[in-house]
Amino acid sequence: MTETAVTRLSRWRRLTPVMALLVLAPWAAECSWGGFTLQNVLPVVLILAPLYGGAAVVIREIARRTGGGWPAIILLAAAFGLFQAALVDQSLFNPRYLDDTEFADWAGAANATRVPVLGFSAEQAFDYIGNHVALSICAPIALVESFVGAQRRHRPWLGASGLAAVAVMYVLGSLLIFFDDSGRKSFTASPLQLLFAGSVVLTLVGAAILPRFRHRRTPATANAPRPLWIGMVVLVAHLASWLVTGWPAVAVRAAVVAVVATVIVIWSRRAGWGQRHVLAAGSAGLLVAAAQAYLVPNYAPASPTAALVGDVAVSVITLTLVGGAFWRLSRTPTPVRPT
Repeated sequence: MTETAVTRLSRWRRLTPVMALLVLAPWAAECSWGGFTLQNVLPVVLILAPLYGGAAVVIREIARRTGGGWPAIILLAAAFGLFQAALVDQSLFNPRYLDDTEFADWAGAANATRVPVLGFSAEQAFDYIGNHVALSICAPIALVESFVGAQRRHRPWLGASGLAAVAVMYVLGSLLIFFDDSGRKSFTASPLQLLFAGSVVLTLVGAAILPRFRHRRTPATANAPRPLWIGMVVLVAHLASWLVTGWPAVAVRAAVVAVVATVIVIWSRRAGWGQRHVLAAGSAGLLVAAAQAYLVPNYAPASPTAALVGDVAVSVITLTLVGGAFWRLSRTPTPVRPT
């Protein structure tokens, strides 16, 4: 093999996790919960790869370059979720955004938690932003980093030019959704709504890049629990609000997020915390989404057979990805305390 061929092969190997993240993020965001039939999955992934995949890559690169680790990833994921829902497609402020989908009834129920003046549903805010954090960003990053070797797991994967190219791709993807009739659906949020959302996005981004996340703490003497317990805690958090709706659901979700975040932060500072714990936390939401796929409709009407085939495919893909990631970690040395 010539030196040029070796160089090209090495470059492709370096870019493989980036390409995987570009593809996995849109699939996890829009397809992992049964939103589309099997024949529509590939077009959805290709069209939305610049948006969701671009955001996931940029967020991961920023967090790894600044040393912010998972706290920074989660805060930037929340900023992206709000930016997407409030400023790009503006679904958060558009009360009729889901009228032409199979979720029109759900949107009507969400109006019970509409916030005066700002004009958004608090319940939908948890759904939109929470799903972006869990599915669009955190689950794909946790999965891809689990497949990558330990020596590259917490390092940047792109140079400055590569990161700039992906950032431009994300901006173009956002503009495509904003100007497309089926993206923003001809709705424009009010100046007050845009100012509110923009201020919160900037606050989240500012918090994500604060230097306090860069300081490594000495692990506590107690041992971290098994990864299974981490996954179960996050799983319960996802299921906590299924039995209630309206403002009680908002209160339950806020309380659960606060408690679970506190518990995981405490556990993550213990000895023995490693990538398996991160994967368990990140993949729990993906497993819930795959199970939920059998209970929720597609965006557009579909035959029972097409819907079932799509849901089964989601289950197979999800279990393969999660199982493969845990198998990969079992086969390779894994340093503890990933950031």
